[in-house]
Amino acid sequence: MADRWLVFGLGNPGDQYAKTRHNIGQMVVDYLASNSKFTSHKSRTEIADIHVGQIPVTLAKSKLYMNESGAPCKALADFYKVAPSNLIVIHDELDIPFNTIRIKQGGGDNGHNGLKDLTMHFGGPGYYRVRMGIGRPAGPQDPADFVLKPFASTEKKELEDFIARGAAAVERLIEKGLEAAQQEFN
Repeated sequence: MADRWLVFGLGNPGDQYAKTRHNIGQMVVDYLASNSKFTSHKSRTEIADIHVGQIPVTLAKSKLYMNESGAPCKALADFYKVAPSNLIVIHDELDIPFNTIRIKQGGGDNGHNGLKDLTMHFGGPGYYRVRMGIGRPAGPQDPADFVLKPFASTEKKELEDFIARGAAAVERLIEKGLEAAQQEFN
């Protein structure tokens, strides 16, 4: 049997954040779980189990805020005995244009508080990242406010396809590895 993967979608809990740019990681996880049901886990996460081919995958969303994502993710990884080499974190990325995906392993947090907390709890950035480009705000808007706003109407037209491609990138990374996923989606 293949080793289990953990796919963790970053975001904030609550309906007021559900459709914001900062929650695109959770939107991708929801898309991947469309034929499954989320249940509450003692790690302060909601989880759903799926298979990518024959590979077991646990999808997860934290019940805590973005900047507190590390402890629930680490607790879940420890529970399932998933090493960082089998962890994929899906998150919003300001420095990538909207509707663009970049996949990598490791790297800096670029000021992203969710990644900062994950890296601290895992003792390093050795996990995979599916970076969902949300672009930077136009004009003088504070990036912290920008990420907590819903997508613009022009972006909403492309959002469903963007989320579906994010889900496909996760599946490709699990099935074929980093290089193949990067060649297809980066």
